[in-house]
Amino acid sequence: MADPGQNSLHMSEAMVIASIILQGVHVRLEPLTLEHTAGLAAVGLDADLWKWIPVPVRTLEEMRAYVQTALKEQANGFALPFALIEKSSGRTVGCTRYANIERTHHRLEIGWTWVAGQWQRTAINTETKYLLLRHAFETLKCIRVELKTDSLNDRSRAAILRIGAREEGTFHNHMITASGRIRHTVYFSIIDSEWPRVKAELEAKLR
Repeated sequence: MADPGQNSLHMSEAMVIASIILQGVHVRLEPLTLEHTAGLAAVGLDADLWKWIPVPVRTLEEMRAYVQTALKEQANGFALPFALIEKSSGRTVGCTRYANIERTHHRLEIGWTWVAGQWQRTAINTETKYLLLRHAFETLKCIRVELKTDSLNDRSRAAILRIGAREEGTFHNHMITASGRIRHTVYFSIIDSEWPRVKAELEAKLR
């Protein structure tokens, strides 16, 4: 039984996920391909970018493997990865994806997001999240979007809270990182009833 005041959905009404280009003022999210590998490697081999990622990317070959893994997840129906393109310059400046897609239950995760250092304090990351959330809630009709980060990554935790997500809890001993450290992972969510508030706040920030 649905909670009082909540809409109901039939399980047969599965989400339809398809490749799409998402256009903003500052950034264009286009479907990730192997052709993006060199551009991503040109800006994305900074060790600081991968400090909190379970498997770091340090070389062109590792970036190619990173892209290939994302495309394999897409082929298996679990992910929809994007390259982030700065519209003013046409440069590839980062990467993100929809992941852990649950079509039946109308939920997905926004993650695997990184923006190269030169663009980290611009509007690109905020607009990227805005475009992904708007498409998730308004086109895909998600009822839940998840985000997660390493419990030690204070900057990421603060950034997720700033976009309006709600912290839900910590998965302890969630992952073993490449260094052997056992990672605890903090989960956040935005649900469909919260989207109008989050949308208004993000649009205010972008203005």
